[in-house]
Amino acid sequence: MSSTPGTAHNAAGSLTQGHKKVIFASSLGTVFEWYDFFLYGSLAAIIAKQFFSGFNETTSMIFALLAFAAGFFVRPFGAAFFGSLGDRIGRKYTFLVTILIMGISTFLVGVLPNYATIGFAAPVILIVLRLAQGLAMGGEYGGAATYVAEHAPDDKRGLYTSFIQCTATLGLFMSLLIILACRYFLGNEAFEAWGWRIPFLVSILLLGISVWIRLQLSESPLFQQMKAEGKGSKTPFRDSLKGGNLKLMLLVLLGAAAGQAVVWYGGQFYALFFLSSMLKVDATTSYLLIAAALALGVPFFIFFGWLSDRIGRKKIILAGCLLAAITYIPIFKGLTHFANPAIEEARSNSPALVVADPNTCSFQFDPVGMRKFTSSCDVATAALTKAGVPYDVQPAAAGSLAMINVGSASVTSYEAAGLTKEEGKAKADAFGAELKTALTSAGYPAKADGARINYAGTIFMLWLLVLYVTMVYGPIAAYLVELFPTRIRYTSMSLPYHIGNGWFGGFLPAISFALVAGTGNLYYGLWYPIIIALMSVVIGGLFLRETKNVDITK
Repeated sequence: MSSTPGTAHNAAGSLTQGHKKVIFASSLGTVFEWYDFFLYGSLAAIIAKQFFSGFNETTSMIFALLAFAAGFFVRPFGAAFFGSLGDRIGRKYTFLVTILIMGISTFLVGVLPNYATIGFAAPVILIVLRLAQGLAMGGEYGGAATYVAEHAPDDKRGLYTSFIQCTATLGLFMSLLIILACRYFLGNEAFEAWGWRIPFLVSILLLGISVWIRLQLSESPLFQQMKAEGKGSKTPFRDSLKGGNLKLMLLVLLGAAAGQAVVWYGGQFYALFFLSSMLKVDATTSYLLIAAALALGVPFFIFFGWLSDRIGRKKIILAGCLLAAITYIPIFKGLTHFANPAIEEARSNSPALVVADPNTCSFQFDPVGMRKFTSSCDVATAALTKAGVPYDVQPAAAGSLAMINVGSASVTSYEAAGLTKEEGKAKADAFGAELKTALTSAGYPAKADGARINYAGTIFMLWLLVLYVTMVYGPIAAYLVELFPTRIRYTSMSLPYHIGNGWFGGFLPAISFALVAGTGNLYYGLWYPIIIALMSVVIGGLFLRETKNVDITK
C-alpha cells in the first residue's frame, strides 16, 4: 500500500507505535460494544421470565429469543444508514455515534420495569431498545474493521484486522464473566429477581471509557486521501447497489457471510443455549464451560488472521464452514455424552413416545407471541421439550387425547382450550406432577448431575466449536475490506456482513429451538446451520475470488 497522510509505514512494512494504538483503541471500544449487545443473549432465559411472563413457557422462550433476534434483524438497516454516513463524513465520527446509541440503550434495559409491573408495555419497550442496539451494531463493525484495515500494510492486513475479530468473542466472554460474578456474590435467587440488571447498568461505565478512547483517534488516512483528491461518493448506498457491485455483495452474502454467521452463532450462542436449556446444565456451570472454551479459542482468531496473510482468506473461511457442517451433529452428541450422560442412558433404556392424533400437533413457532398451543399433543410435546427429553411421535386415532409413554408409565395429556385460569393451572399442575414422576422413574434427570459431567470432554467439544468460529471469523474482516473500493467500502462490506450475521445468524437460536420443539429430536435444530454453511461452501468456492495482497487504495 502506498504511503498516505497519517499512515507512516516504515520501510519494513510494519506498523508504528501510533498505529498499534489505533488497533488497540478500536478493538477495545468494539469489545465494550459487543459486551452490550450480547448481554441480552447471555440472559435470554431470565429475560423470558421477566418480560414475557404473560405467554406460555414455550412461547415465552421463543419470543424472548426472537426479541434477541430483533436486534439482528435491523442490523442491515443500521449498516445501510451508518455505512453511508461513514463513507461520506468519515469512519471515526460514525462509530462514535454508534457506541453512544448502543451504550445508552443497554443502560435503559437495566432500568426497564418488567411485565409484572407495567404489563405489555415492558416487552414492547424492550424490543424498541433491542432495535436501537441492532441499528448501532449495524454501523459499528464495518467502521471498526474498515478503520483498522485502512491503517494496515498489505501483507499484515489479515493479522491486524483479526484483533477486531476477537472483539465479539471477548465481548461475549466479558458478559459471561460479569454475569458469573453477579450470580456468585448475589446468589441465584437474588440474581434472577433483580441482580440481572447489574451487568446492563455497568455498561454506562464502559460507555464512558469507550467514548474517551475513540475521541483520541484520528480519521482513517485512506479516507483523508480520498476526500483530499475529491474521489469520495456523494451517494454511497446508491452506488453500492449498482451493477457489478450489487452482484458482488449478493455473492459475498451467500458465499461467505451467511456461512460465517451460522458457524459463529452455532458455536457460541447455540452451544450455550443447548447446554443450559436442553442438557439442563446449571447456568453457572454452563457459563464457566463456555468461558473456558472461549479463553482457549481466542488466540486462534489471531492465528488464522496471520495465516490468511500467507495462504489466503477464502480457503480458511470455507474450510471452517465445511468442517462445521460435517461435524456439528457428532460434536453436539458428544456434548450430550459428556455433559449429561443420563439423557443418553434414559433415551436408550426408556424412550419417550407421544401417541397423538397428528392433526392436533402444531409446529410451535410463534414469531409474534399471539398463538395459543392448547391441544393435548401440543401440551405434551411442550412439556417434554421444556424438560429436555427427546421423544418420538406415534399416530393415534382422530380425536383421541395425546398420551406420553415413557418406561412402564403412561401419562394422559389434556386439552387446555376453554379452561378458566384456575382450571388450567390445576390441570397443568396435576399433569406436570404425574409426568415428572414418570420421567424420574424412567431415569430422565431434572438437571445434569455435576458429579457425572466430564468437564475435560465437554470443554474439548466446545473448543472445537469455537475453533471453527475462529476459522470463519478471523480472516473475514480483511476479506470483506479487500473486496470493495474505498469510496463505498464501509457501506458495501457492512450490508452483506450484517444481513448474514443479522438474519442468517441472529435467528439461528429461535429457528433451531423451534425445530427441536417440533420434532422432539435434540439435534434436529442443527440442520439449519449445516445447510447454510454448505450453501456458502458451494457458492463461495465457485464464485468468490481470493483477495490476499490486493491494493486497497483504489
